[in-house]
Amino acid sequence: MHVHGIFLDTYALCSSLTASTSVKDARFGKQVQAHVTKSGWLSSVFVGSALIDLYAKLLLIHDAELMFDEIPVKNSVCANALLSGYCEAKLWAGGLELVRLMPALGLDYDHFTLSALLRACAGLSAAEFGRQVHAYMIRKCCNLGNDVFMQSSLIEMYGKCGLVTKALQVFNLAGHRLEGEINKDVVLWTSMLGVYGRNGYFKEVIKLYEAMLMNGTKPDEVAFVTVISACSHTGQVKLGIEYFEWMVHDYKLERGPEHYSCLVDLLCRAGELDKAWKLINEMLDRGHGSSSVSMWGALLSACHDCGKFELGKLAAQKALELDPHNVGIYVMLSNLYAKFCMWDEIGQLRELMKEKGLKKDVGCSWIEVTG
Repeated sequence: MHVHGIFLDTYALCSSLTASTSVKDARFGKQVQAHVTKSGWLSSVFVGSALIDLYAKLLLIHDAELMFDEIPVKNSVCANALLSGYCEAKLWAGGLELVRLMPALGLDYDHFTLSALLRACAGLSAAEFGRQVHAYMIRKCCNLGNDVFMQSSLIEMYGKCGLVTKALQVFNLAGHRLEGEINKDVVLWTSMLGVYGRNGYFKEVIKLYEAMLMNGTKPDEVAFVTVISACSHTGQVKLGIEYFEWMVHDYKLERGPEHYSCLVDLLCRAGELDKAWKLINEMLDRGHGSSSVSMWGALLSACHDCGKFELGKLAAQKALELDPHNVGIYVMLSNLYAKFCMWDEIGQLRELMKEKGLKKDVGCSWIEVTG
């Protein structure tokens, strides 16, 4: 169009930027931005929002910030596009700062803004600020009772902040209200299952899963990941295998690598290493997905505990083929060598880590300080 002298309007520019976002072509996006700046289309908040969305989704956050600052007339859509970029890049503090700035720019919070804000609170484990957001939502969001997405965001925020009881309170009140009854969909159930699983309430995961079935809600793939993982931590091998089988036979769901990974972990914790090895090979042979580092890591850890050196070494090799810079695998392999007093191999492994510039991560904890 541009070569043939055809006028590019807002619709054409926004469509081009949307296509650039889909194919992750930042170079073309920058060319469009140059044209927009020269032609005066920068005054269009729609074009500006599309540019911010492009940079944000490609995690070019600095470019997205510059674009946001250059737009003369801003709206909540362009602010939300930048906010989404902050959340995807896990720049939680930047997201909170933008939300604080929005009232000064005359921009209102919509449901997307509040959901992203809850995600930032969860990322920072800022429970007190999350409570304030919840209170604001109760005052301002007249349709909160029927907004399942917002309710699930609240449940996950409290869960990631470690406030399991508060998450359960929200869950008990959440759902669609129809003829005086509260109906919960699978999103709410899986959110609460995730809260229990993340905080180590594994027996509660299984109880809640059974309650979900009693409620008549069909579980999805996410629910099965959580409940099989819970069986792994509670030592219920038979039940975990049954859930794994039910996915296909009862609910016609497709198993993914994450489901195989949970079952491998279940078998490894039970000391069934040969079955775990067989399961991984079965998954690869049937083409149900590719193996993951966590899957081989679970097998490696179990081999250390059970003293199976050759299988453990093979698991480490497979994991490092997938991620050659995974420090955790190197540490577990070193522990395996140490168990068999293979000190020369440990020295060689440490030299290899130095050559690759790898260091064991230092542990850290978050605390929230309130005045």
